[in-house]
Amino acid sequence: MAKVKICGITNKEDAMWVANLAADYLGMVFAKESNRSVSEKTAQEIAEALPPYIEKVGLFVNEEPKRVEKILGQCGLNLLQFHGDETPEYCQQFKGKAKIIKAFRIKDEESLALIPQYDVDFYLLDAFVEDQPGGTGTTFNWDLALRAKEFGKPIFLAGGLNPDNIIEAIKKVEPYAVDVSSGVEASPRRKNVDLMQDFINKVVKVG
Repeated sequence: MAKVKICGITNKEDAMWVANLAADYLGMVFAKESNRSVSEKTAQEIAEALPPYIEKVGLFVNEEPKRVEKILGQCGLNLLQFHGDETPEYCQQFKGKAKIIKAFRIKDEESLALIPQYDVDFYLLDAFVEDQPGGTGTTFNWDLALRAKEFGKPIFLAGGLNPDNIIEAIKKVEPYAVDVSSGVEASPRRKNVDLMQDFINKVVKVG
């Protein structure tokens, strides 16, 4: 069964719902330009309240390594997700400190060319939208996700996933994990519990 990552958590109430619904990963955004960004203080409070079975993911966009290191320790992150123009060398410096997810914004077949250069733990595939690193609610051609699986790393499938299309997405791509943010929101900074429950139920249903 595909694992579930709920991303863009900004408050403890939503975090507790993610835990109660038994998602596998909880993502917090530390990119200051994002409308889902979370302060370091709030992120630490969320992280300390979570049960140990939820893996904590920190999402960064072209961040200074020192700030990544600080937040990694402060929040006890299990995974670092790099969602910008980070180089393979940039990602490599964090190996052994946490598991690494490198995100790629998929526009067309040429978008796949860079992926094999990255020796990270997971690849995350998101939709390409001009000037927006993620959380756009837009899907992309899932045939390209199938091509990316050939590179041999586990795939997080993101980009416009929601309760209405998640079964189709899993059947088509068979990813290691699915990543949802805007697709289960009441507003950009608050999640909708019913949508999260519906999403997870459908992931379980498709197996």
